[in-house]
Amino acid sequence: MLAVTIEATDAERPLDGLAVGERPEPELPDGWELVEVRAAALNHHDLWALRGVGPATRLPRVLGSDAAGVDSAGNEVVVHAMVGDPDWDGDELLDPRAAMLSDHFDGTFAERVAVPRRNLVRKPAGLDFAAAACLPTAWLTAYRSLFDVAELRPGATLLVQGAGGGLATAAIALGRAAGIRVWATGRSEAKRRRAVELGADAAFEPGARLPERADAVLESVGEATWAHSVRAVRPGGTVVVAGMTTGGDPPAGLERMYTAKLRVVGTAMGTRAELERLVRFCEIAGVAPPIHARLPLARAREGFEAMAAGELFGKVVLEP
Repeated sequence: MLAVTIEATDAERPLDGLAVGERPEPELPDGWELVEVRAAALNHHDLWALRGVGPATRLPRVLGSDAAGVDSAGNEVVVHAMVGDPDWDGDELLDPRAAMLSDHFDGTFAERVAVPRRNLVRKPAGLDFAAAACLPTAWLTAYRSLFDVAELRPGATLLVQGAGGGLATAAIALGRAAGIRVWATGRSEAKRRRAVELGADAAFEPGARLPERADAVLESVGEATWAHSVRAVRPGGTVVVAGMTTGGDPPAGLERMYTAKLRVVGTAMGTRAELERLVRFCEIAGVAPPIHARLPLARAREGFEAMAAGELFGKVVLEP
């Protein structure tokens, strides 16, 4: 079968380790299911893997953790991207063995993928495969960040740092659908304009002074926006840290944290139950992820190049 694999890692030239070619059919351990992939979505996690960040597991292996497809019984399903200990009893995200599917196993950038049966979520008929494939990582992280971690309610104000990526666009669309006032920052005028078109109430240049402080800030950029995130949230508000796409260590900002009684909460991904709620939310509210490009597997490199260059607005979807 055709698949996109990581053959080697290189921090400076990550795409040198990317390959597209034939791979053996997936093996099926007990309790796992074979899914025919109809669509799979790129994440920064895939790019970090090519840079050598994360578990040092076997090479080559198939990249990708987000997908939607059809299981062996003909059911249309969405793949929950986090694989953990089947005997773990508690919050899935606290399972010390939990990791993204492609960290230890062959991932979703292939014609077929094997996943634990418990990781399959029903795909609504009204949500197409490309949209559904965008949900398990970036959109699930945004959903958890807004509603479970920051506990935002209709009428609250959210600042989203960095207007173009999958997480940011998800937060804008979900926040808008839930009646939250959303502000966004973006480096380019084009991305700021598209953020407003997507549903942001206003978009600003990075570091700009806001009309007032936000109830919560979604921070996934890192050092470039950290100081602004801490300044931009109201006393008693919440900064949700859900990634560091630009790398680097954030300045401490400790004085502001304790004098303003801020909550700084880290999160990533979400549980299978939260993914089920997100899928229903998108179906009921009619929310669909913005897609930057839809590419066949054979052209996966183009999607990785756009991600590495910071050119994305929304998600890149690969269609076998």
